[in-house]
Amino acid sequence: MPESKPSEYAQVQAEIASLPPDAQVNYLMTRLSGYWAAAYRATTDHPTDLHTVSYGSFHYLFDCFPMFSEDFKADNEHPIEPRMVAAYGVSNPNEGARDDYRLRGWVGATETYFGKEWDKGHFIAHSIGGAVDLVELNVFLHLRSLNRGWSDQGKRFRSMERACSRRAGTFCFHRPLYDDASNRPARLEFGLLREDGTFWIDLFDNL
Repeated sequence: MPESKPSEYAQVQAEIASLPPDAQVNYLMTRLSGYWAAAYRATTDHPTDLHTVSYGSFHYLFDCFPMFSEDFKADNEHPIEPRMVAAYGVSNPNEGARDDYRLRGWVGATETYFGKEWDKGHFIAHSIGGAVDLVELNVFLHLRSLNRGWSDQGKRFRSMERACSRRAGTFCFHRPLYDDASNRPARLEFGLLREDGTFWIDLFDNL
């Protein structure tokens, strides 16, 4: 999937400029989720089956194909996997403990199944309101250096998550971009709405 052009988000930013903060968030929820769904369908070679799951203060736009397709036949060489299209909502920092017991049980030991360069990451971090229990679709294979803030890109990524955590009610989104039909993102688009009504959006490599 191609990355978004800056002008696309600039257009949305202009559309919300005259709206009060609460109305801005409500508008963004509808406007951007529609844009992401259309962009995903337009750049995905296989059929799609999009559904939105809501948990806490976040919404998860997910492609369920081929989970419920009776006509689908698995191709073991080039599998088509259910996957996230976009996760979005407003930050609501968690005060409780992380539900890592669910994360540990997802698939199996991370390094055994995927290798030392990968983490089981969250599209929406626990620190800003994300969870695993009851919303396992929030989990994905996240490049460890990026997830833990070890690389230059990772430092930028973590700084954006911290900005969302410091200001509860911040509109933010995490949008995976894929190069194939698997559920492992090649790139990650993370964005948030600053207090002054402008976007902070960055793109990160996840391969």
